[in-house]
Amino acid sequence: MDVASVLHMNGGTGEASYANNSLLQQKVMSITKPIRDEAIRSIYNGKLPKSLAIADLGCSSGPNTLFMIYELIETVEMLCRELNHESPEYIVFLNDLPGNDFNNIFKSLECFKQNLSTQIVGGIRKCYITGLPASFYGRILPTNSLHFVHSSYSLHWMSQVPKGIENNKGNICMTSTSPLDVRNSYYHQFQRDFSLFLKCRARELVEGGRMVLTLQGRSTSGPSSNESCYVWELLVEALNEMVLEGIIKEDQIDSFNIPQYYPSPSELQLEIEKEGSFTLNLLEVFEVSWKAACGKEHVGNNEGYKVAQLIRAVAEPLLVSHFGEAIINDVFHRYQHILADRMSKEKIVFLNLVVSLTKTT
Repeated sequence: MDVASVLHMNGGTGEASYANNSLLQQKVMSITKPIRDEAIRSIYNGKLPKSLAIADLGCSSGPNTLFMIYELIETVEMLCRELNHESPEYIVFLNDLPGNDFNNIFKSLECFKQNLSTQIVGGIRKCYITGLPASFYGRILPTNSLHFVHSSYSLHWMSQVPKGIENNKGNICMTSTSPLDVRNSYYHQFQRDFSLFLKCRARELVEGGRMVLTLQGRSTSGPSSNESCYVWELLVEALNEMVLEGIIKEDQIDSFNIPQYYPSPSELQLEIEKEGSFTLNLLEVFEVSWKAACGKEHVGNNEGYKVAQLIRAVAEPLLVSHFGEAIINDVFHRYQHILADRMSKEKIVFLNLVVSLTKTT
């Protein structure tokens, strides 16, 4: 699987689009807002730059992307008024892989800029926004060009499916039943990717620059738990139903693996300390219920469908690239019933890690 070519959220604004199925991610960003606010205020107050450069890495598309940028600008503008300081110009880089629906973002820019000029007290100066299609597991911007880097729900995606996991049979990710060598392969790929991410951002950030990163993780020291991979284990149940009915072949499941790793807090901290370019200001763990994907109108009603749509918006391009498009409606129809059954019996959460970092070297 060429991850850079096939990994992207469902584009557009249709029923299965990421734009219409990202309430859970919105909830996560709401919880982490105070941490972003502290970081952006700190870097601006320390530098007082005439131009403030911000990058959102793994920005995806839909309302969450520009709303997060709006909140950052609003926070800086409030600080400028407190300091009686002239507003900076804003340079915003929106980064994701080339398959991302950047057009959906660009179509929203006029409305976004109107909101900036009419809803923020006193308006703002200039805001320049650029789409940046590239993998963040590599250099994407010039040296010392950024003040603030944000990434939410992107860094648990790896640059590639780990090598040497052919014996991960019956699974599509790293689970408690995965052999030890498979678990090690996933962990080592995470180490390589996250270390490279930190090295690249250390070059691109100015001294004292800040990063706030949020990703799915796990609280346990073991390599898998229901906090992380359970949602994929239930998808395997739907796929296995289709194997029994002869719709897909068993070896198709055995040869498919999701390029995700859910680190523990200690694993994340270890890689930050080993790389050495950043001071860890904060590392917090928090839970978000799967029901956050549903919205208030769907809680207790059709929850399985809404969570299935969330996962479809995220994973459909990967599934289509491996299994073909013909099975997609069928597999997610089965999946929603499995989800509804489990959610009616269990309290199920996504566990999240958020770190705030300062570049020191």
